[in-house]
Amino acid sequence: MATYAVTDIGTLVTNDPALGDGPLGVRRDAAIVFEHGRVAWVGDTRDAPAADAGRSLNGRALLPGFVESHSHLVFAGDRAEEFSARMTGKPYTAGGIRTTIAATRAATDDQLESNMRRLLAEARRSGSTTVECKSGYGQTAHDELRSVRVAERMTDEVTLLAAHVPPPEYAGRADDYVAMVIADMIEPCASHATWVDVFCERGAFDEDQSRAVLKAGMAQGLTPRVHGNQLGPGPGVRLAVELGAASVDHVTYTTPADIDALANSSTVATLLPGAEFSTRHPYPDARALIDAGVTVALGADCNPGTSYTTSLPFCIALAVREMHMTPEEAVWAVTAGGAKALRRTDIGHLTPGARADAIALDAPSYLHLAYRPGVPLVREVWKDGELTKDR
Repeated sequence: MATYAVTDIGTLVTNDPALGDGPLGVRRDAAIVFEHGRVAWVGDTRDAPAADAGRSLNGRALLPGFVESHSHLVFAGDRAEEFSARMTGKPYTAGGIRTTIAATRAATDDQLESNMRRLLAEARRSGSTTVECKSGYGQTAHDELRSVRVAERMTDEVTLLAAHVPPPEYAGRADDYVAMVIADMIEPCASHATWVDVFCERGAFDEDQSRAVLKAGMAQGLTPRVHGNQLGPGPGVRLAVELGAASVDHVTYTTPADIDALANSSTVATLLPGAEFSTRHPYPDARALIDAGVTVALGADCNPGTSYTTSLPFCIALAVREMHMTPEEAVWAVTAGGAKALRRTDIGHLTPGARADAIALDAPSYLHLAYRPGVPLVREVWKDGELTKDR
């Protein structure tokens, strides 16, 4: 069908202040028309043009599809026992990643693809219409290459995270592993990815090692991202800003200098409250970041060890309750903020010309995403103007 109209929208979040109230550009009793996978028109229901097909939302809310800008979906196995141990007091260290490395190396491509497809469908049901996915659980030249190949079959946003942690065979030899990543992994994987990432953290890679990996990726045309400042203060934020990274993710421990650097840069701070929930670490100081003018995104960080959730509505509730974000800020962070973290201008908003990626809630307002935590409020999902059928 050429045109599709959604009418009688109780609360429409456009993310364009020129189209509605506040930073979310909220319109009430609104309508929107999709045409050939794009938004063609936004306005009041009474003014909606005729369309080939469509439906009434009968007062329900419509939002841009959520943009998941941080996930680790190419893996095998789980780490439920590790989670249980943490809940009884064992502290989290980066070492548990090696358990997933072993399981992932042992899995077939079909098994990895099946698991990723399952998780993507789960994410879509909770409203995520764009999902970034990282490698990082293979950590041999062969397994990192097959990981990015699996990911690129299901998403356009693929990140090479070969420098996740030094694998077991490189224990105590992080410099040697970094040299191998640069010599043997980055060039073969670069044509299958958009981004290069590194875990700049104690127990993983230091500042010099991280810089070397990111610069090697940049030399192959990849844009940097950084895992930084998750387990304690460190150089991750500063390195991300120095190299013009699209985002620095976690950002749990920051100094005033870190916040000032982010506020004066184009680097997005992507907060991942599911990880703090799962590891019982302190939550990031979202209030300090936002008040300083830092661009903030929210991600679910789905991975088998420290945040085994695909639900951005859950992360919205955590951000509002635990990180003192307003519901408006949290909704913006999982839509427009996520798009900025991926340097995308075609998603994260519902304005003429944008991709027709949208979600309808079984609620009259976006406020219910934080107001009713744990309730599956996402009723319908449109991707490129088509209703999805994930079950």
